[in-house]
Amino acid sequence: MNVVNLAGDLADAVPAGATAETVTEVQHYTDDLFRFRMTRPASFRFRSGEFVMIGLAIGEKPVFRAYSIASPSWDEELEFFSIKVPDGPLTQHLQKIKVGDKVLMKKKPTGTLVNDALITGKRLYMFSTGTGFAPFASLIRDPETYEKFDEVIVTHSCRFVAELAYSKETVAAAKEDPLIGEYAADRLRLFTSTTREPYETTGRITTLIENGELFRKLGVLPLDPAVDRAMICGSMAMLKDTKALLEAAGLTEGANNRPAEFVIERAFVG
Repeated sequence: MNVVNLAGDLADAVPAGATAETVTEVQHYTDDLFRFRMTRPASFRFRSGEFVMIGLAIGEKPVFRAYSIASPSWDEELEFFSIKVPDGPLTQHLQKIKVGDKVLMKKKPTGTLVNDALITGKRLYMFSTGTGFAPFASLIRDPETYEKFDEVIVTHSCRFVAELAYSKETVAAAKEDPLIGEYAADRLRLFTSTTREPYETTGRITTLIENGELFRKLGVLPLDPAVDRAMICGSMAMLKDTKALLEAAGLTEGANNRPAEFVIERAFVG
């Protein structure tokens, strides 16, 4: 692996508009999933739920990809949740990082999975598959989310039970957090399912919405545009199918400049 040692001549390795940050923690959950934390530039500001371009200086040219920031906007560090792709231009190298290594980050965050893109409602659903949970890991740890919604339900569907570890530990930590724990303890709910391994709930989230099992297990009424809001992040097929179900229920897609009942992150597949 010919990765530039960013501890050396940073002036040559870091492109304009980017910064080199130090990895402070790495945790591998499965052969396919890991998370890492790194330092945050003092001047860097973002809204919980946004994404940023991160990368590595590989060979002569830095390689960047869009990654949702999994930490909330108030966190002193930045956290990311990543898939491991054996031949991925970035992830085949990123999955090998260790504490003390350097990761490049462009300084301009953006995205539609933010509270500002939704009109106020009673209940917020966050529908995610795989690493699509990342922006919601940020939002469920942001006080603004609980100021805007009375109940927050985050769903996480993966192939195998082990792949649900990050969402389970993040939700549990949120309920114990000194800043938002008093809100999250009673108002944050996690609904998990698997698609390729026996579990307490099995099936694609779209199937569980369509057949009503999601709502029966949660003990809530089906989607209602008068009270329910939603965010979606996952594979391209999941985005398309979930969007269709929400629209069939009467919810309208919103954006930063046009808040409505639900939003999708279209910039990348989570």
